[in-house]
Amino acid sequence: MSKTIFVTSAEPHSGKSLVALGLVHMLLGKAQKIGFFKPIVNTNPEEKKDVHIQAILEHFGLPIKFDDAFAFTRQDAMHYIENGNQGEMIDTIIAKFKKIEENYDFTVVEGSDFLGDGTAFEFESNALIAKNLGSPAILVVSGENKTTAQVIHSALNFLRNFKDREIQVLGIIANIIQPEQAEDVKQLLADQLPADILLAVIPADKGLQNPTVKDIYESLDAKLLFGKEHLSNQVDNFVTGAMQLPNFLSYIKDNVLIVTPGDRGDIIIGSLQANLSSSYPKVAGIVLTAGSQPEEPIVRLIEGLQNIVPILSVQEGTFQAITAIAAIKARITPGNTKKIQLAIDTFNKYVDVLALEKSIVTYQSAAITPRMFQYQLSKWAQRQIKNIVLPEGNDDRVLKAAARLVAQQIVHIILLGNPVEIAASMKRLGLNLDSGNVQIIDPANSAYYDTYVETLYELRKDKNVNMEMARDLMTDVSYFGTMMVFKGHADGMVSGANHTTQHTIRPALQFIKTRPGISTVSSVFFMCLEDRVSVFGDCAVNPNPTAEQLAEIAISSADTSKRFGIEPRIAMLSYSSGTSGTGEDVEKVRQATKLVKEKRPDLKVEGPIQYDAAVDPGIGQQKMPGSDVAGQASVLIFPDLNTGNNTYKAVQRETGALAIGPILQGLNKPVNDLSRGCTVDDIFNTVIITAIQSQEEYQTNAKVKSVS
Repeated sequence: MSKTIFVTSAEPHSGKSLVALGLVHMLLGKAQKIGFFKPIVNTNPEEKKDVHIQAILEHFGLPIKFDDAFAFTRQDAMHYIENGNQGEMIDTIIAKFKKIEENYDFTVVEGSDFLGDGTAFEFESNALIAKNLGSPAILVVSGENKTTAQVIHSALNFLRNFKDREIQVLGIIANIIQPEQAEDVKQLLADQLPADILLAVIPADKGLQNPTVKDIYESLDAKLLFGKEHLSNQVDNFVTGAMQLPNFLSYIKDNVLIVTPGDRGDIIIGSLQANLSSSYPKVAGIVLTAGSQPEEPIVRLIEGLQNIVPILSVQEGTFQAITAIAAIKARITPGNTKKIQLAIDTFNKYVDVLALEKSIVTYQSAAITPRMFQYQLSKWAQRQIKNIVLPEGNDDRVLKAAARLVAQQIVHIILLGNPVEIAASMKRLGLNLDSGNVQIIDPANSAYYDTYVETLYELRKDKNVNMEMARDLMTDVSYFGTMMVFKGHADGMVSGANHTTQHTIRPALQFIKTRPGISTVSSVFFMCLEDRVSVFGDCAVNPNPTAEQLAEIAISSADTSKRFGIEPRIAMLSYSSGTSGTGEDVEKVRQATKLVKEKRPDLKVEGPIQYDAAVDPGIGQQKMPGSDVAGQASVLIFPDLNTGNNTYKAVQRETGALAIGPILQGLNKPVNDLSRGCTVDDIFNTVIITAIQSQEEYQTNAKVKSVS
């Protein structure tokens, strides 16, 4: 079941706040704790708080601080985009959203308002945010000033854009539709929308669409002279009081706003009397222009009247005031319980609430974006802080990554190397590592050295390793770091920035060894593509695996995928798909696929299958129709190291994907390798994954001990 829903539009004044109010009201009937989050607001809250957030938090009494209910102002968000820091912006939004999601049963997220310049930026941002939050969406389309054809086009185009970005859409709400268009809009959309898309058509309603006197008062920054208690009066039309009173009175309509200079005492008194008269329609309020106010006798007369409508004073001239008033749109503001209740009632009347509840309950998101994946990794690692040893403590990249990890309180770090040299490098790089969370060890001068030598000798003496050889090996940072993990003085090790893969993992293969039931140590890369995270294996360890080894690599990779929140759908890659190809290499993949199905019938696996058929839905269904994996594979198993290593590097370089790994699978305790061309980000992410692997190891051992 989804725990969130994203309400968004592609244009301003669409009425999505009505939908957000309706959703929160609906969900409060099903769950105790409902959260609300609006990632991007229009104005700086220190100057003016977002009325949508305020209205929902106050009306429903949600225990959320205003500052926790948003992430960025529109100006700040655009600044991030313009400076190429979109990823950092999304990371912050995810982090703030997760704080709410973790404490509430369900969270309604409202997209931005499309006010001002840069609406293309807002559309892309809303889609990107929905994608990264893994949230299904409800799309709101406005019918204001549109023909029926334009409404249909807007709705279908909006849906297509979200579908192209692989964002699940639960429903489309066509709002502010003229009553005479409503039936046609509903029928035409129903004929063209997929059956699983909920459709609602909400007719225009003056009570929701037209502003109140308070909206006008705030928008014009007016001065309130009289009638504070009636600011909630609805304004359905306005008229200029510039003619003689008898002629003017004939222009008064229900809920009219009268705009007139302040020196027109006759118009003012006549309007107030008309409002009190049963012979004339209701007056909503009066706006006095040009900064002029009634003369003292008129003021005294007004003060003696009962039930006075709001009278406002503005600095603008009559023409400018009329122009400004005409541009003011209705808002659902805090405290306007009448309009809030009308919005909720309208939602309940025109939206199939039962069908929507069912869609929300049955929705499951299988997608995970790179930003969401990295956020989850950090949070998982922080659940139980682990000690990770980094043997290459003299590498600047390692030191920078260590500083980030410690600053974010993700792990404790052990650096191997000369303490004086490491301290000098830290000073040169301007790094300040907290000594409480970082330990620096010189292997040859360590208190552990002699014990480690003895242990290595005992473990390897049957392999012709004598004491002198053990002493020499234990000065090697890879051996020393691996022994720290073996002895439990560190929970995991990450190395390889300056060493080959074989140099890094050889000690682990020699004495940490493989888990029970596993004979093949293999590796995966988490490939963080633009809109998803895929698992590639094996791209670093096994040059030419047999069918049995390939099956074991696939099973290990699927288990790794599942542990890190990615639903495994395994594609056993080859140069042909299905039964179309023959040859020794294809038969090996076919046999490996058969073994996976026999050993793990719970896993979804397809093979042999070509890369394009594995990842492209159109090609997948064309080449392998009906397959549960084709076109949507998340775990891609390469037939040999040559293919796997070249493919992951090609994808990384050509698409700009972040490749996290290689992550080793099958060892008793976590030891992971880095590429010698690794970046600080690569080290940072690999350490986090190693820490999570060690948590799993700790939990597994704890279960074994409790059973024994």
